[in-house]
Amino acid sequence: MDILIIGGGLAGCEAAWQAARQGCRVRLLEMRPLSFTPAHRTSYLAELVCSNSLKSQDLDTASGLLKGEMDLLGSLLLQVAKGVKVPAGGALAVDREAFAREITRKVEEHPFIQVVREEVEELPSFRPLIVATGPLTSPTFAQALADLLGEGHLYFYDAISPIVTGDSIDYSNAFFASRYGKGGEEDYLNCPMAQEEYELFYEALVKAERVPLRPFEDPVFFSGCMPVEEMGDQGKETLLYGPMKPVGLRDPRDGKRPYAVVQLRRENREGTLWNMVGFQTRLKWPEQKRVFRLIPALREAEFARYGSIHRNTYINSPRFLKPSLDMKGHDGLFFAGQLTGVEGYMESAATGILAGINGARWVKGDAPLVPPPTAMLGALVRYVVTCDSDVFQPMNANFGLLPPLSDPPRRRRERKEAYSRRALEDLALWLEGEGVFHTREGVLPVSRERGK
Repeated sequence: MDILIIGGGLAGCEAAWQAARQGCRVRLLEMRPLSFTPAHRTSYLAELVCSNSLKSQDLDTASGLLKGEMDLLGSLLLQVAKGVKVPAGGALAVDREAFAREITRKVEEHPFIQVVREEVEELPSFRPLIVATGPLTSPTFAQALADLLGEGHLYFYDAISPIVTGDSIDYSNAFFASRYGKGGEEDYLNCPMAQEEYELFYEALVKAERVPLRPFEDPVFFSGCMPVEEMGDQGKETLLYGPMKPVGLRDPRDGKRPYAVVQLRRENREGTLWNMVGFQTRLKWPEQKRVFRLIPALREAEFARYGSIHRNTYINSPRFLKPSLDMKGHDGLFFAGQLTGVEGYMESAATGILAGINGARWVKGDAPLVPPPTAMLGALVRYVVTCDSDVFQPMNANFGLLPPLSDPPRRRRERKEAYSRRALEDLALWLEGEGVFHTREGVLPVSRERGK
């Protein structure tokens, strides 16, 4: 055995496949069917426990770009998905059972991969080790990780606020300021609301459709992560004393305190992404778009990440991980998948590809690889390992993560296509320069159909 991998989900399977492609002998440990999570129903590897959609294939979407990059990297997931896809417009959706069954067959039949069905309760000493146990990591192994990281750096519950792109904000309806003038002048971007605007927003918020909780999710919210709509249910004034309080702020347009205010905080240094402070929510995604666009400064907002509240085990990656996904101070210990703080099927699988490649390079004595930041995978990994560790939350692929274009097209769709062209070209050149195998086949064309 050259590499040990814990977890037979999307990330673990991609990691095993990539390492085996490079000639390494892999042992992949999966606890099912000996022990199930509350969400899994089969013993198949790579079971999709939520949607059967892998999102858009279009290269003017972040998900489509990530697929294009994964194609270049020889993704097992995409190879199988294309063979078991079901009609879904511009999106890539799959027959869920056929997808998991075929991945299981391919992984189990690979001559360099041994699948072992057993639950891991302690962190093995073997290196290289890739930990890809996913958002529903078993309690016993989660405790082993907590012992390694420290209790305060392993999270079991997501309370995520939406993130909007900087170029979609109406800055004429917003102003920079910190409450009472404390902190930097541009620490927060404030979106003021008049009384009638707030009341319209409030009525839409409390009546909006919400995502029902799944059986394994705790319906009791503690005050630090109460959904904004749940706060609204307590009364019309509650938000005015909570995340929308205007105290300590003056609108420079009239010198008065706004009736209500939504604060945005920079999500990255470039200011291409802004977090809606205190707006964790379990509204359905179309409802978030409809309701939060009632905020005057966000009427044309583009959401790089929607808010959510659900159970999700992940580590404080900015504190512990390097851009190559190995742990600082622990040579040969890699992490992959949602455990790193990426959000989504494709994002999880893509980090598995990188961990598998770097695990194989560790075996061979080669330096680990870090994808270019102009590629979606490189930008996503860069975010999860460099974000402020005090406010770190999971992130999905989005164009706001990418470095700005030198000469961006005016139209938003053309701008996204330009980002994608640059990303795929840079990734291909990087792979050639590093001597890593890749394929140009299957890079997705820009489709005029839009996936959801």
